[in-house]
Amino acid sequence: MKLFVTLPAIALALALTGCEKATDFQLQGWVEAETVFVSPDEQGRVEVLNVRQGDKVDKGALLFSLDDNLQQADLVVKQAAVSLAQQGFTRAEELLRSASGTQKALDDARSNLEQAKANLAWSETRLNRRRGHAPAAGSIEEVYFRPGETVPPGRSVVALLPPGNLKLRFYAPETEVAAISIGQRVTVTCDACPAGLAAQVTYIARSAEYTPPVIYSREERAKLVFLIEARPDDPSKFRVGQPVTVTLPVGQPK
Repeated sequence: MKLFVTLPAIALALALTGCEKATDFQLQGWVEAETVFVSPDEQGRVEVLNVRQGDKVDKGALLFSLDDNLQQADLVVKQAAVSLAQQGFTRAEELLRSASGTQKALDDARSNLEQAKANLAWSETRLNRRRGHAPAAGSIEEVYFRPGETVPPGRSVVALLPPGNLKLRFYAPETEVAAISIGQRVTVTCDACPAGLAAQVTYIARSAEYTPPVIYSREERAKLVFLIEARPDDPSKFRVGQPVTVTLPVGQPK
């Protein structure tokens, strides 16, 4: 009698265990970064480089500066133009008050002064942008140009990685993607990583990465995968390109 009672109990326990494991499934992914490329507006030669690869920087820190001789000279010219335009405007006001001038002459002088000030502001902006500052706190991932080298137009001098720009990317099969939602919590494991790492799902692709024939058979549907992204709670524990295993508690409260 005990034998017949024990066997069903064991079978039930195994069935429950199997169902419990079925609620979770694991997906393989990797760590990726959204790097910020810091570059000047115009071509120039690097004069000062304050960072090296791997350095940690604060927001607003000076990363590099380019030669600014031409911009400094242009600034002096624009300042002189403002001074001259200001004199012309003051003279036009005095002439109008003494009835020796006209309103049109005053309006023209005011317009010239405003244009000169706008040109000066533009010159000051060009000068300021010869220096590259960190748009956010983070780590220097790459340094592309060193002092003495000329930076072509549109090229970055350094690549900055803010901690919040680290993300996990993985693919979920078509049969499981419906059980995943934005904001869902997932656990993450990787080689030599501490236990208890977690992330939050922030993106689920609307379309599959693989496009089968128009008629979907069961075999073809099984090949469909959807890209998913999650932001780790503690980005400092991960490295770019590192493989990770993401466990999603499907069927449990999100």
